[in-house]
Amino acid sequence: MQYSELFCQSNFSFLEGASHPEELVKQAHFLGYSALAITDECSLAGVVRAHTLIKNTELNLKLIVGSVLRFESLKVVLLCPNKVAYSELCRVISNARRRASKGEYQLEKWDLLSLKHCFILWLPTGNKADEEWGKLLTRHHQKRTWISVQRELSNLEKQYTQHCEMLSEQFDLPVCAVGAVLMHVAKRKPLQDVLRAIKANQSVEKSKAELLVNCERAMRAKDKIAKLFKPQWLAETNKIAQLCEFNLDELRYQYPSELVPKGQSAMGYLRELVEQGIKRRFAKVVPKDIALTIEKELDLIEELDYPYFFLTIYDVVMFAKAQGILYQGRGSAANSVVCYCLEITAVDPRQVAVLFERFISRERNEPPDIDVDFEHQRREEVIQYIYQKYGRKRAALAATVITYRFKSAVRDVGKALGISESQLTYFIKNVNRRDRGLNWQAQIVELGLEPDSLKGAQFIELVNEIMGFPRHLSQHVGGFVISAGPLHDLVPIENASMPERTVIQWDKDDLESLALLKVDVLALGMLSAIRKTFELVKKHTKQCLSIAKLTRLQDDPKVYEMIQKADTVGVFQIESRAQMSMLPRLKPRCYYDLVVQIAIVRPGPIQGDMVHPYLKRRRGEEKISYPSKAVKAVLERTLGVPIFQEQVIKLAMVAAGFTGGEADQLRRAMASWKKTGELMQFKDKLLTGMTERGYEHQFAERIFEQICGFGEYGFPESHSASFAVLAYASSWLKYYYPAMFYTSLLNSLPMGFYSASQLLQDAKRHHVTILPVCVNQSSYDHTVCQFEGRWAIQLGLRIVKGLNQTMATLIVDERPKQGFSSIQSLCELGVDKGTLERLASANALKQFSDNRYQARWQLMNQETTLPLFSDLPLLQTSQIQTPSEFEDLLEDQTSTGVSLNKHPITLLDEQGKLSAFTRMNALCKKQHKSLVTVIGVVTGKQSPGTAAGVTFFTLEDDTGNINVVVWAGTARAQKQAYLGAKLLEVKGIVEKEGEVIHVIAGRLIDQSQLLQGFESKSRNFH
Repeated sequence: MQYSELFCQSNFSFLEGASHPEELVKQAHFLGYSALAITDECSLAGVVRAHTLIKNTELNLKLIVGSVLRFESLKVVLLCPNKVAYSELCRVISNARRRASKGEYQLEKWDLLSLKHCFILWLPTGNKADEEWGKLLTRHHQKRTWISVQRELSNLEKQYTQHCEMLSEQFDLPVCAVGAVLMHVAKRKPLQDVLRAIKANQSVEKSKAELLVNCERAMRAKDKIAKLFKPQWLAETNKIAQLCEFNLDELRYQYPSELVPKGQSAMGYLRELVEQGIKRRFAKVVPKDIALTIEKELDLIEELDYPYFFLTIYDVVMFAKAQGILYQGRGSAANSVVCYCLEITAVDPRQVAVLFERFISRERNEPPDIDVDFEHQRREEVIQYIYQKYGRKRAALAATVITYRFKSAVRDVGKALGISESQLTYFIKNVNRRDRGLNWQAQIVELGLEPDSLKGAQFIELVNEIMGFPRHLSQHVGGFVISAGPLHDLVPIENASMPERTVIQWDKDDLESLALLKVDVLALGMLSAIRKTFELVKKHTKQCLSIAKLTRLQDDPKVYEMIQKADTVGVFQIESRAQMSMLPRLKPRCYYDLVVQIAIVRPGPIQGDMVHPYLKRRRGEEKISYPSKAVKAVLERTLGVPIFQEQVIKLAMVAAGFTGGEADQLRRAMASWKKTGELMQFKDKLLTGMTERGYEHQFAERIFEQICGFGEYGFPESHSASFAVLAYASSWLKYYYPAMFYTSLLNSLPMGFYSASQLLQDAKRHHVTILPVCVNQSSYDHTVCQFEGRWAIQLGLRIVKGLNQTMATLIVDERPKQGFSSIQSLCELGVDKGTLERLASANALKQFSDNRYQARWQLMNQETTLPLFSDLPLLQTSQIQTPSEFEDLLEDQTSTGVSLNKHPITLLDEQGKLSAFTRMNALCKKQHKSLVTVIGVVTGKQSPGTAAGVTFFTLEDDTGNINVVVWAGTARAQKQAYLGAKLLEVKGIVEKEGEVIHVIAGRLIDQSQLLQGFESKSRNFH
């Protein structure tokens, strides 16, 4: 018997379907179904996942594209027999979604009447309204409508079935059978109950009336289906499936064409732009190899018909350039000399080894990938330019699927099971997710969950099941899809949560699966900071700087000397804890060293055991050897050790005979081998190819092991090269113009690893004077000024927490040349009491009173706000007690998040509240492996995936940052201090390797009570 399931909802029918699309496909194939329709509610978000699995695994199962829709009391499933019907369905879904707020849809009768090609499966409700809907459907869609009967084996089902048969006779509509599937197996029923309860925002207990009465909406065996439905119904079902011939592979992307001047071809125009770029980029003679590469790229771009794609990106970056928006192309685009000539990327092909096959290849047969970073505070201008140029119908952002993770899963499942909010919060707060040796289930049991109880067992099982489930669609960080015609012909569009934004219903992986173009318009905070630094340098020194100019100045030894000391707080990419530990070991001396530095501190090289061999060879402790000239050409730049993805690809080409396309397939297999195991299929070809070309089997095995070590973490040289440009530029600016650089960083927050407080602490260590926020001296932004003959940073009003920007701008714009003379003058300006109180707490009114307490006391005198007393001066008093240094510190932290006075450690030490300890600047004097006690404010925790459960803490004392290593066992045994301490005392052992110093934690002591009321936030990275 044949059976085709025509009504099946995946978990992309959010909080309704209880199975992944892939699970439904596998189960349908296992049960021997002929076809499966994925019909999520007003959505095509899940169907690509099903399509991709069927295609990749070559399953003998037809996939039908469709969607279930509701309008008033009408419920229909629309199926796509052909491409025209598919576009029609996309239009209907787009219109319904665009009419409603995010996550909702609003169908109209016109949408139903406009259907000309979709098959309509009508699901009668059993009510009187069915007769009116029957009249409408037969009047407009008689030949494309079926009545669908589902069998849930409920107590009223017999009457319902008879009602459907009556409608069939009355309107002369054939009947088909559907399962109305919500889960691939019956054991997902508890999860389906929980999903419905979450959707209703109440417990399962209170949602009983809304829950499924049994498990009949799981996929059923064919023999059971044969017993439930009449043979003629099943025959009609299979007939519908046979008529549905549309396949998602039929979708063809068309590039926008209006960018080409009249009378010119796209390729001719692109060649013209590249010629102009060659003159700008290569002022003298173009190196012969570069010229050959440009011609090779252009020929391949023409052959694969990609000129419009390059012209689209070129248009976007030229807009940014014209508006003075700093940008930088990165990713695989840096493998293209054409992109360099078009000014899409600043990576000079003479400085890195480009591999165009990494960017475009014949065999890959998919659009190239170009990522462009723009200033994070001005990217919206670029986004709106794209919307304005192409219109809302032709441009939209890709989606990002937001899935359940640990915290959201625990909270939502717990609430559905009736567990109290306070207990769930306690679980979430006290489970150490960094502890890979003790899973969260065991930790929750330790925290009081009873695993043997029914509720406890269900809770653990359901949290495990729901993790990874899609929760809703959000917008991608900047992946645009731009089309020649209406975008809803390709994919449904819906409103984003942000105004003036629309998103398609597919994410970047879905787009890649269907070979649809995505233009990545990304945001990068460092570009904002660099551009602002350039502006400050020009304003105060008249010197005009640019990234290109800094690159042309060549490598500056003084800048690299700073980098080698890991003095990189605030700079790009090499500012993390792991990078700062590597810098004194690798000691970068030039641009390409930075390229290696950025890429080597990644899971791939670490897991592939490439870091230590590289460092040993760099220090001359290990001999550098190559088995052939071809391998030397690939690995010479990295001393015989493969560091980058491109090197692995090139090795496969030159040493094993892979074509460019085959090598790129190898790269893709590397990216997913832990999930799919696809990498193993290349092992024999790689080993055989290398041994046939004279390489030793041992060498071939080692190369394959290194490829496996890269796993899904391999880092492209092109990506690293792009980042290295910004790493050097930011380091150069920090070295030569520290005041301007720190000011720009502060004005660009939030970004990077560091808070305003940490940046200001580092600025002070670089002898930059910081002037406190002041109502008479500060602008809204932080500024640079002269103080005692040196550049200083004047903190801006923006640092005052809760201060309204409009009110702050009013104060600055209306401030007299000589400044405000009193608090009264601010009141007369119309500054509200809340703003004045915030300014007083931040000590920004210090010019009018001795201290912040007195300023607040003056503001409590309400009489002067009344008309009768408007001419009276504010009450002056000297009776208010002056705050202590510690009280000032707490006030600073509460009101601005920074303190320019004594560090908390200094104050506590002066008050005798700390036992003997060693400061950061004295650790270098300690002997290797000696015992030590350190204490500091916790400013960061990192637990990389390669660290085998180790957590790296950053503690800040009054002399700098201390690096503390906490082993998993230590964290587990002292969980309270590990998870909750804001001020942490550590007793441990000093470990020194050259200039790199760590403290290996033994005992963790939470001293947060010493800083009662002190607000500090740790940046935690997993």
